[in-house]
Amino acid sequence: MDNLWLYALGLLAQGLFAARMLVQWIRSEKARRVVNPTVFWLISLVASLLFFLYGWLRADFALMLGQVIGYLSYIWNLGAKGIWEKLGRWHIPVVILLLAVPIAVAVRMSMNWEAVTTALFRNEGIPIWMVVFGSVGQVVFASRFIYQTLYSARRGESMLPLGFWLISTAGTLLILVYGILRRDPVVILSQCCGLVTYLRNLILLRRSNVKKNNEQDNSVSL
Repeated sequence: MDNLWLYALGLLAQGLFAARMLVQWIRSEKARRVVNPTVFWLISLVASLLFFLYGWLRADFALMLGQVIGYLSYIWNLGAKGIWEKLGRWHIPVVILLLAVPIAVAVRMSMNWEAVTTALFRNEGIPIWMVVFGSVGQVVFASRFIYQTLYSARRGESMLPLGFWLISTAGTLLILVYGILRRDPVVILSQCCGLVTYLRNLILLRRSNVKKNNEQDNSVSL
């Protein structure tokens, strides 16, 4: 029964992650180009918190690590989208509260560091080599948001560039293998669904670039 509730929590988080990609996918299909809706980042923020909790309860350091990296990027992108300004005078307390969450978790972990390290790094159910492999996959996967944030910051707006989808594809393949090794149905299902979306966005980007190049060639010829 405990595992049932645990998997339900993980599926809820991954359901939200899938929902954000579905919204982004549908809007991109309608626009015939890759779009970056604000709701994508809002859903990501909520899902990240839930999946971090899932990773904590599963004593899975790799899953927790990936969510921390992505979580900070979601906050930045929502700021770039202007969502915090819409909250008026409440935007500063809200942002501070959101940033305080990972700090509070770190403090809580430091208070019982021996037990935490035993659960995360000396867990008989997760050999250390698997922790390292899963962590590498999560770092690669989460680095897409570091890349996306830096790319967007240089241009002064939140964007989802080609590199974001390429890194997403590479990262999700690594995490898929990790999920198979861990026999984690939540991770396997979510990464399979995500892979379809990432590949589709790469196709849309390619078509958009081909169309743009053709238009430029036509304008030059005229």
